[in-house]
Amino acid sequence: MATVTDMDLLLGVELFDQFDEDDHRQLADAAETLVLARSDVVFVEGVEADACYVVISGRVAISNKSFDGRESMIAMMERGDLFGEMGLFDGLGRSAEARSLEPSAVIRIPYDVLRSIWENKPELLWSVVRLLSQRIRSTDEALADSFFLDVTGRTAKHLLELAGDRDEFEIPITQEELAGLVGASRERVNKAIASFLKLGWIEQNDRSYRILKRRELEIRSR
Repeated sequence: MATVTDMDLLLGVELFDQFDEDDHRQLADAAETLVLARSDVVFVEGVEADACYVVISGRVAISNKSFDGRESMIAMMERGDLFGEMGLFDGLGRSAEARSLEPSAVIRIPYDVLRSIWENKPELLWSVVRLLSQRIRSTDEALADSFFLDVTGRTAKHLLELAGDRDEFEIPITQEELAGLVGASRERVNKAIASFLKLGWIEQNDRSYRILKRRELEIRSR
């Protein structure tokens, strides 16, 4: 069963924001909290799906692997992010792997409880439509980035996403994981970062970075 604090987090998830008190009680009774060490696998690609998850703390990578073991990170999930919901709608196996990037905690929500709520209150399915539309938009944006942006542009975009509103930030993933997120080799991503350092757009201190010229990075990421 999810704790009161965990339930406060669930109430902020858009997919559940139209649920009433009784619906939330059903979620709380069915949900469980999982504590993960770094590199723990939540689920692997292709296995049967029976639950979705919300990140409480830490970070979870959603990724695909090629036949030779190379990894492409599709997304990095952080506090409040929902993942693993696709199987709820299409009944198919997992489309990707979910793995913790650092010590993390997630809430596991069985599909059965969500199906029960929506079957009794089909009007709440508009939240599902909204979520799937957002997923399609994100996919469209990623496809556009892969077509219109070179590796340097995609690297700039992901650095800005990792920084958020902060000028000082750390890259919370390895160089290989960052390369997988950008969709390029580690060498090419490192070369892009080196160019930003040389241009004076960012400065580096070990794993910490400071953005000096955000506007230039934003222009390069478009």
